[in-house]
Amino acid sequence: MKQDKANAVVPRHIAIIMDGNGRWAKKRFLPRVAGHVRGVKRVKEIVKHSAKIGVKYLTLFVFSKENWQRPQEEVSFLMKLLYQKLDEEFYQLHEDGVKIRFIGDRSRLNAEICQKVSQLEELTCGNQQLNLDIALDYSGSYDIVNAVNTLLKQGVELPITEEIFNQQLLTHPTPAPDLLIRTGGEYRISNFLLWQIAYTELYFSDIFWPDFKPLELDRAIKWYNTRERRFGQISEQL
Repeated sequence: MKQDKANAVVPRHIAIIMDGNGRWAKKRFLPRVAGHVRGVKRVKEIVKHSAKIGVKYLTLFVFSKENWQRPQEEVSFLMKLLYQKLDEEFYQLHEDGVKIRFIGDRSRLNAEICQKVSQLEELTCGNQQLNLDIALDYSGSYDIVNAVNTLLKQGVELPITEEIFNQQLLTHPTPAPDLLIRTGGEYRISNFLLWQIAYTELYFSDIFWPDFKPLELDRAIKWYNTRERRFGQISEQL
């Protein structure tokens, strides 16, 4: 629903495709991995700012299933960086009341990362300031197929309702995003939350992720407040 300035609202759930790390580095004549290091710093800032302004759910696309196709040395660096930052950065979010959950396929992650991921989820499970979903080795198509296979294994009787299907998605019980942000100047969804974003407002920014400061998030939210969310209705019905 469109909101005037006096009644501006913060989206309950924001999802972000954090794109442009490599291009940010290339523009500065740095190796691509330098962009990923800088991008992790930005993650922490955006998470803390989101909690501060009242966002209740934040979903970040960290590593897609398609990203395994990147050069092996870059993938290896990203996994090592993740392992390192799970200690250095993400544990600090616990002190800020952030509940952290990792969604995706863990079968290709090494045992050390899986152990740290589980420990972090257990440590933060009681936090209530902000629910942070980290999409790691995730894709929207994988999420949908996984939900179908789960229902088949359970022997669920037909017909399958949307409510039953939603309960099997990796994102459950997180509600559908109100606002999806993609940084880096690309205008596509890249296999992210395909089922969940049916009525999500889509905001595309030309700014590379390492430069996407809290002020840019505020601008995206300001844009969100200009949208009229009708969900199939007409303006007169709102």
